[in-house]
Amino acid sequence: MEYRELGKTNKKLSIIGLGCEHLDNKPYEIVKETIDAALANGVNVLDVFMPGKEVRENIAKALGNKRGEVYIQGHIGSTDVGQQYDISRDLPTVKKYFESMLRLFGGYIDFGMMFFIDSDKDYKAVFETDFVEYALRLKQQGDIGHIGFSSHNPEIATKAINTGIPELLMFSINPAFDMLPSEEYILSFFEKGLSAELFKGIDPKRAELYKLCESKQIGITVMKSFGAGKLLSAEHTPFAMAMTAPQCIHYALSRPAVASVMAGCKTAAEMMDALRYLDISEAERGYADVLSSVRNDFKGSCVYCSHCQPCPAELDIASINRYLDIAKLDDKNIPPSVRSHYKELAHGGDECIGCGSCEERCPFGVPVIKNMEEAANLLASL
Repeated sequence: MEYRELGKTNKKLSIIGLGCEHLDNKPYEIVKETIDAALANGVNVLDVFMPGKEVRENIAKALGNKRGEVYIQGHIGSTDVGQQYDISRDLPTVKKYFESMLRLFGGYIDFGMMFFIDSDKDYKAVFETDFVEYALRLKQQGDIGHIGFSSHNPEIATKAINTGIPELLMFSINPAFDMLPSEEYILSFFEKGLSAELFKGIDPKRAELYKLCESKQIGITVMKSFGAGKLLSAEHTPFAMAMTAPQCIHYALSRPAVASVMAGCKTAAEMMDALRYLDISEAERGYADVLSSVRNDFKGSCVYCSHCQPCPAELDIASINRYLDIAKLDDKNIPPSVRSHYKELAHGGDECIGCGSCEERCPFGVPVIKNMEEAANLLASL
């Protein structure tokens, strides 16, 4: 297993986590087999947003004395009062469901996620009420380790991050969602399908959100990396070809600030299939051919796909481009962490030999040589 730091929390998460949604309504034996498979292979983070008592109890029972070996991402405001998976901002109701989760998981939740902040109404109901005070109090009391939130909307997520309160974000990331205009409501496409006509390159607001998270050290955990399975289906994908699970995972892990992809698995076999990502080649993980099968309106922009590799000078071109993109958000106030990450690379942009082999391979016409020079100028200085 590989591990990454989750932003400013300094927690190291397995790059593949277990999203437990699909364990709901499964017999305990299936829940235990799935969790056992995850833990045996180094998975150390579980997302538990489901409000149902039975599934929470099954997960806690399956973990047993291994609870201390995993991080639990638990959600504040996920209830089932009216129907399954209600979103509640009513504080007594919110407390009832979250404090029940606390008891089940040993009196402590590692990441307390303010649930489903997708609209201005959601934002106001959380950040302009006692809801956020409750989350802050949970952290102060030591009931949760860190405050985060979940969202599917880049504009609202940006607004929430800029309050300075959240330390992490759970966000829906896959290439189809990233290319939908930000004014489109992501979740509506689960029912009506994904139309290729909508895709015109990576939406700038989503790209800016990822860069903002990196610059502010807001770690991202990923949901819906497979687009509810639509991207894996030749019938339902908006692209010219279906993606593989490893391609979807690799795309999400290539975004700035992403620490872990919560793979939604309902059996041990599905968990093992997701973990196959760790054992395959870079070529099998590659997603550039899929992205280039739609209208290429994002020509010139690096999507961090590493299709440019190998570099004869051994530069990690995708990482250099990623840090450059973040630095260019405000080149007068580049976050020290970005400079630090850049300097930790084995080879900097100044070592580019200008051979052009990367530019010949790039499906998106990125001016790599120019970018390497710019990165050296912006990021190598003290």
